[in-house]
Amino acid sequence: MKKISLIVLTCLLVFGTSAFGGYYRYQIKVDHEGGNVTPSQAHEMVKRDPAHTFIIDTRTRAEHQFVGHPVGAYNIPLKFWNGQLGEKGYGLTTNSGFSNDLLERFNPATDKLIFMCRSGKRSCLGCTAAIKAGWNPKDICNMLGGFEGDKIENKTSIYNGQRKLGGWKNEGLPWTYHVDNKLVYKADFDKANLAQQ
Repeated sequence: MKKISLIVLTCLLVFGTSAFGGYYRYQIKVDHEGGNVTPSQAHEMVKRDPAHTFIIDTRTRAEHQFVGHPVGAYNIPLKFWNGQLGEKGYGLTTNSGFSNDLLERFNPATDKLIFMCRSGKRSCLGCTAAIKAGWNPKDICNMLGGFEGDKIENKTSIYNGQRKLGGWKNEGLPWTYHVDNKLVYKADFDKANLAQQ
């Protein structure tokens, strides 16, 4: 019996964050107006009103494509890779047209937006930008935990430093690597169409 209990406990510790992602205690990374929802709540909101509720992936295009994204998420990067290597890796440049990009695709009078990033910081900044662009704070949400969730900080764990705590992917919600031309960053899609003409 002790052996079975030990196996069950070990499985819960190893797989618990994925299987029970909804029980992870999420943290708000940046103060912002608007709401905060867990990935599961965001998924339910979109299912209830898919014509007027949208997930906006504020990560870079490379993250959207190569790390994956929620099925149906629109990619509007808050920042772009700039290709310059710094002390902490490659740098990012702010997308100065972010608010205009939102207004080109969505209507502040009718659409609810749920902002998502890797773990929940850029999405908070996206909420602030949307409110400045004309959205009512009650129609804007930050998705806590983002797509990948937070890092495990336990030096004795083989998962130390890995993003396995909460987040869309760890909650087992539908995601894909597929790049849908209707959902990609609109400026890229427009350029691709012009090049083909």
